Amino acid sequence: MSEITGNLRAVKARIAAATEAADRPDGSCELIAVSKTKPASAVAEAAGDGQRHFGENYLQEALAKQDELAGEADELVWHFIGAIQSNKTRDIATRFDWVHTLEREKIARRLSDQRPDGRPPLNVLIQVNLQNEPTKAGVSPDEVVSLANAIAPLPGITVRGLMAIPAPATDHDEQVRVFRSLAAINETLKSGINTVDTLSMGMTDDMPAAIEAGATFVRIGTAIFGARDSGHRG
Repeated sequence: MSEITGNLRAVKARIAAATEAADRPDGSCELIAVSKTKPASAVAEAAGDGQRHFGENYLQEALAKQDELAGEADELVWHFIGAIQSNKTRDIATRFDWVHTLEREKIARRLSDQRPDGRPPLNVLIQVNLQNEPTKAGVSPDEVVSLANAIAPLPGITVRGLMAIPAPATDHDEQVRVFRSLAAINETLKSGINTVDTLSMGMTDDMPAAIEAGATFVRIGTAIFGARDSGHRG
């Protein structure tokens, strides 16, 4: 068994254990393998062991991997989890299945307009800056509902829920408390937008707390693929 395969199975076992501990249905939280800075061969190796969801931060790097894997990995689901620049929305709208980092109505409109005909609407998550950290991307909690309501009617996208990266915390109960604050906002959205069903939250260090609080996607990279490569293409 390769290192990536062993790591992937260990992470999935941790997810299953955390899901069971939270008294949630088996399979109710899906793993996104964050493959940024890793070669297409690493993605192919994880895909060969049944992994389907992959997260990428850097557009040009992601497009190159998708091209290299074309034909042998058609069933993969690609998640864009990086900052979205206006001049890159066309490729994101064309080549990805999910976007986790939406924070502006202008970007939502561009993604909707540029989603190719014949493809299902692009699934989008609004990124929330839960603790209003000045250096972190995302809308403030009190802006989420107004943005969601503004973009929900756009035909080329589907608002599916929220994403957040909370400030680091080592206390499990504190991690759960913060994640539950995101879940509460998502419940508010559900009352007005019937497509909302997704919470993208939790990484290696806080994954059990995120699952306890209701995460439907967790985003794990290093624990699967090893340390991040020093360079990348943006």
